[in-house]
Amino acid sequence: MAASNYTSESIEVLTGLEPVRKRPGMYTDTASPNHLVMEVIDNSVDEALAGFAKEISVNLHKDFSVTVEDDGRGMPVDIHPEEKVPGVELIFSRLHAGAKFTNKEYTFSGGLHGVGVSVVNALSKKLKAEIKRDGKKFEISFANSLKKKELKEIDKVGQRNTGTKITFKPDESFFDTEKISAKSLSYSLRAKAVLCPGLKIKFKNEISGDKEEWCFVDGLGDYLSTELGEGTYVPGEPIIGEFNDDETALSWAVIWERGDRESINESYVNLIPTLQGGTHVSGMRTGITEAIKEFCDYRKLLPKGVKLTPDDVWKNCSYILSAKLKDPQFTGQTKEKLSSKDFQNIATSITKDSFSIWLNQETQAAEEIAFLCIENAQARARASQKVERKKITKGITLPGKLSDCVSSDFEETELFLVEGESAGGSAKQARNRNFQAVMSLKGKILNTWEVNTDSVTQSQEVKDIAMAVGLDPGCKELTGLRYGKICILADADTDGAHIATLICALFLKHFRPLVEKGHLFVAQPPLFRIDQGKDVFYALDEDEKDQIVKQLTKQNKVKKIEIQRFKGLGEMNPSQLRETTMQVDGRRLLKLTLEKGNTATSMMDKLLSKKRAADRKDWLETKGNLATLNE
Repeated sequence: MAASNYTSESIEVLTGLEPVRKRPGMYTDTASPNHLVMEVIDNSVDEALAGFAKEISVNLHKDFSVTVEDDGRGMPVDIHPEEKVPGVELIFSRLHAGAKFTNKEYTFSGGLHGVGVSVVNALSKKLKAEIKRDGKKFEISFANSLKKKELKEIDKVGQRNTGTKITFKPDESFFDTEKISAKSLSYSLRAKAVLCPGLKIKFKNEISGDKEEWCFVDGLGDYLSTELGEGTYVPGEPIIGEFNDDETALSWAVIWERGDRESINESYVNLIPTLQGGTHVSGMRTGITEAIKEFCDYRKLLPKGVKLTPDDVWKNCSYILSAKLKDPQFTGQTKEKLSSKDFQNIATSITKDSFSIWLNQETQAAEEIAFLCIENAQARARASQKVERKKITKGITLPGKLSDCVSSDFEETELFLVEGESAGGSAKQARNRNFQAVMSLKGKILNTWEVNTDSVTQSQEVKDIAMAVGLDPGCKELTGLRYGKICILADADTDGAHIATLICALFLKHFRPLVEKGHLFVAQPPLFRIDQGKDVFYALDEDEKDQIVKQLTKQNKVKKIEIQRFKGLGEMNPSQLRETTMQVDGRRLLKLTLEKGNTATSMMDKLLSKKRAADRKDWLETKGNLATLNE
């Protein structure tokens, strides 16, 4: 029971970085240290946005420490007039200390709260900053958020040799995992290079040995075209728009596609990804929608009774949007959504005016876009007159993250259960929308092997799977099954195999008739891509790769052979995923069946039952040498 004498002595005053260490979830994403890395990188990118940095290097070390270096002006090392400590010490040791609250030093910047790198220091075991400025090199270091070594001059450098180098090791006790996702980091760095033309960004992953470098000069249009790959687009090249003044900058690339793939929708504010969109996205969508509607009205293109909605306009549209503004307001420190209310009207006005001019200059392409939007409106009207596909018995609405297919033909429909949100996005673009549905899963699902069938749907992920499939756990018949094939699609590594095993266990234990009738499949994405000249081959594993390389070498010893190892589904672009894993003609699907005398149930019990840990240990000791590990 709590003490009853609640007095002034009970009140704690947290100073310095104590609030961050006490409640880290209020300041950063505690799932992994990735957000800390991006806070440091964003500081360097702000120097590039201000025109002072031309190159940023990021190094992910084997112990999951990170080094970020730029050639900007270098953090201030002079004594702050009021606080009487060096500027760099103030930046790392005090919340809400920074140069971005006004626009004197940075016109546009991603760091606005003054808590970014101080949070990094607060949640790190150690941090060292090296600053090159005014012909001198300085160093200061911290341990567990406290200053370990005073700022001191350690070397002389050239007057033009300036910049900041920060090395830090996140404290794993504050995060769900100490591992930093190199895939996510690489994606973010590439996007920042695209959005800041001329900025060179280097990334070295010491864990895998990979090195990457990006420097784009052609901007958003080429990036969008590259990401989309081959397809039938309207117009043939993305429509580019750009606006700049002293207060605001807005640039975008948009294109429509005739096809079944999911769209690419990416938005950024001051080069920071806004995964949840925000007022800049809403403004652009409204502006372009109004421009198209006005164009249709002026040209009298709309059939009688047809009205365009924003969904009709944006159904087939892919876009990249980059906004820069002086004082953006975000929802939370992770900055995933722009909440600046005034900017929505500004973005609407800018995009509407610009797009209206383009529509009336490029009338042939404009009419093609208009007719595509009208077709969407007519299809929507027809669908509303039929029984909705996105319903199952008793009117239960299907999960929102399920991207359903058009066809209702049980014999041809397929549902892909995909590991991870990123891979799910690629799969949605790669699928044939007519008969392939996709639902992404958030990593490893619950181990349901020992969970009672009556309570298994208490897990939201399992409930979503059951609703999508159309069957209740423990069913005896397949009445209501919505797809002819249920396909498990996971990475071709050990983590992916674990996830696939958990999903197999779910169906074997709680939807056994579905397995017995042969409706469960495991998709087999390739682990390697082999290139020899213009010829491309894919290999499922090491043995198959070695066979292909041996055969190619025998056929042509002159041409160089290049081998790429896919780290995961998210690394494959949609066209590769479609060609190797989802396209009916070229894919490999492993059908899971239960035959008489099958030992799958006993094996699953040994692998997944908590009470059989001793059996697993014996099994690993006697059979472990037979395992093939994907490094």
